[in-house]
Amino acid sequence: MMNRYLLTPGPVPIPPEIALKEALPIFHHRTDEFAAVYKNIAEGLKYIFQTENEVYVLAASGTGAMEMAVANLLSPGDKIIVASCGDFGDRWAEIAQGYGIRVIAASVRWGKTVKPAEIERVLKENPDAKAVYTTFTETSTGVANDIKSVGGIVSKTDAVLVVDAISGLAGQEFRTDEWKVDVAISASQKGFMLAPGLAFITLSGKAWKLVETSKIPKFYFDIKKYKKFYSAGETPFTPPLTLIAALQESVRLIKERGLENIWNDCKLLARAARAAMKALGLELFGEVPCEIVTSASVPVDIGIKIVKTLREKYGVSIASGQGDLKGRIIRFAHLGCIGKADLLAGFTCLEMVLIELGVKIEKGKAAAAVEEILLKT
Repeated sequence: MMNRYLLTPGPVPIPPEIALKEALPIFHHRTDEFAAVYKNIAEGLKYIFQTENEVYVLAASGTGAMEMAVANLLSPGDKIIVASCGDFGDRWAEIAQGYGIRVIAASVRWGKTVKPAEIERVLKENPDAKAVYTTFTETSTGVANDIKSVGGIVSKTDAVLVVDAISGLAGQEFRTDEWKVDVAISASQKGFMLAPGLAFITLSGKAWKLVETSKIPKFYFDIKKYKKFYSAGETPFTPPLTLIAALQESVRLIKERGLENIWNDCKLLARAARAAMKALGLELFGEVPCEIVTSASVPVDIGIKIVKTLREKYGVSIASGQGDLKGRIIRFAHLGCIGKADLLAGFTCLEMVLIELGVKIEKGKAAAAVEEILLKT
């Protein structure tokens, strides 16, 4: 038996205060008790999303919210622009094409960030595009996109801006209304520090106009149903009640800690993680690293072994790359309740694994690099 360190960019560790809420007796979802809980959550989600618009909760993974953001805004034959820089950005295109939507790419190579100027150029060439779909923090590569600049560009057109903020929300600064994001989505297993199973979506008035003209058939993901039940403090279908109870505690903890403090803490841990990667002789991967996960290139011949040995020998779980990046990069998360001690333990174990696999490293370099950053605060 050994202690386990979950340092993947989702799922993330669940604090005991949140986990214990899932062990409580459940209550019926068509009661005043549930309505009070749901309304409390709804107001808290507005704060976390930094929006005045309603935020809907659905029983699904983040991909479910992505599909909802496609199926409710568009009609077969519509044209959209997808600005992708990784695996999850590509998912927007896959979902849209499944519904017969024409996809225009404004994408970049994995590891790069989407270019606001390129989005602006493609929008000018395609003034009939209904929406721009992109990603805030691309978990598969560890890069962050300049959503504030993209929002400023898209808001001057008839198109709406749809952003996957699944991994970045409640970890890195994100302001839905101020940045002119029309649709933002997230999920429970990242900054919310919950088990997977819940997804969240919020829409602007501009986006709701597209909802009214959408011709794509839908039932479970029909957002009009969620809006209809929202004011009564209900969901249209049976919600996962234990997760809802845990979500209320998650929202409370996030509000108690404060978004600004959370953003600053993640930023500090990101600096320490980058310093540790460099101290280990690993090159950071990603043009503009995000603040919730740090990615670094590793030798291809030992990439998979690093992740496997860390998990099996030391109880430390980090992530490898996805798709073509599998075995080529490692991803080390620092969001949610992952803290300074987790970072020190994780990078110390990573250093030992690299040494065991034949990488020439001076012992103690990783911990020293982390300490140097943390001791300055």
